Amino acid sequence: MKIGLVSLGCPKNLVDSEVMLGLAQEAGHRITTDPRDAEVLIVNTCAFIDGAKQESIDAVLEMAQHKTTGACRRLIVTGCLAERYGDELRSQIPEVDVTLGTGDVPRIVDAIAGTRSRTRLIPLTLVGPEVRALSSAPRLRSSQLPQALPTYLYDADTPRMLSTPTHFAYIKIAEGCDYKCSFCIIPTLRGHYRSRPSASIVAEARELVARGVREIILISQDTTFYGIDRNERDALARLLRELNRIDGLEWIRLLYLYPTTITDATLTAIAECDKVCHYIDLPLQHASDRVLKTMRRPGTRSTYERLLARIRAMVPDVALRTTFIVGFPGETETDFVELCDFVQSIAFDHVGVFPYSHEEGTAAFNMSDNVPGREKRRRRDRLMSLQKGIVRRAQRARVGRRLRVVVDGSAPDHELALRGRLQSQAPDIDAMVYLTDCDPDQLPSGTFVDATIVGAREYDLIARPNIV
Repeated sequence: MKIGLVSLGCPKNLVDSEVMLGLAQEAGHRITTDPRDAEVLIVNTCAFIDGAKQESIDAVLEMAQHKTTGACRRLIVTGCLAERYGDELRSQIPEVDVTLGTGDVPRIVDAIAGTRSRTRLIPLTLVGPEVRALSSAPRLRSSQLPQALPTYLYDADTPRMLSTPTHFAYIKIAEGCDYKCSFCIIPTLRGHYRSRPSASIVAEARELVARGVREIILISQDTTFYGIDRNERDALARLLRELNRIDGLEWIRLLYLYPTTITDATLTAIAECDKVCHYIDLPLQHASDRVLKTMRRPGTRSTYERLLARIRAMVPDVALRTTFIVGFPGETETDFVELCDFVQSIAFDHVGVFPYSHEEGTAAFNMSDNVPGREKRRRRDRLMSLQKGIVRRAQRARVGRRLRVVVDGSAPDHELALRGRLQSQAPDIDAMVYLTDCDPDQLPSGTFVDATIVGAREYDLIARPNIV
């Protein structure tokens, strides 16, 4: 049959989507990117915050329409929303034939087989932590969260169909999380932390490079926790050195590091391995000691400042990315001003800011969500405005430098330009480099080229390739 898939959420979810496509293809099914042609549609959902749940519901409803207007005979909902609200999704959206949680990825081939279901549509809207069908839908309660935690973890032998551009790919080196951050539902949805054996990761990386991948991006809920669950000391540092020896690989990037598990051995490996990008993605969430304690986050502002200073001392020219939550229960204006002062003093290269989302099943859900939504958004905008000024100054300082750029393809808004990235820029989440004054035919996607930075926008850079 023809299979179509919509993948939502983070790169970790994307890897699950690619595995499901690989399993379906291995079973003899064909993959289509046009949902109108798909006989089976899969929506791999996210349920981390309200906005993600709303996007997932909207995508499910949109795909459900193809049961009456297209070729679709079967609709499957997978991922975090299905793990969290599987029974309710099937009862409130009768077009949904099967829901598979985060640990049910290997069951996708069995789920594809089946009979045609009903085709009556029920419109839904998402209100706070509730999903409602018209006005009579039951509340999706935290008591209905999964009782048995997922244990699935793919390996190098698992079929996988890449959906990223051919020159980069994500590798999930572990799954799950053992932390108890009060705002986060992920440990419930993804299970305990479990690392893959390094041999499996290296084998997968070699196979990806043989398929044309030149940049691999290592991901997990906490990438620097890798191996700790297996009682393997400095496992990530050893893994980086093994991956660094793979011929044909150009860049190795790490995402989702954690402030208490970054060791000197890991930082030394990042600094010494020529293929490892000097890029640290370190979600800190806040800088007020009081808010950090309520969030159940380890460390304080002072320990974070010492850590960031150590990173900069050990990894030359490192790019620092972080994310923050504003409007957490009890966050005062004083707490927020301290966060702004921290951001100003550190001068991160990349910052993401998210208004707090009050999520069922988390410890914070028992707290009063006492920062108004308008104030949460105002604080987000204030912090991003501050960060914009920091980035503007840093970008101007790069003008005139000669740097290595990977070409990602044509620029979305400039016919005569290409888009690319520096070592300091991860795909999809960071700014980009616009390559001008070049022949696109000479620089296909995946090409690594030296370029001179000739201009800067608020976030993006403009560069001219140095081609003889």
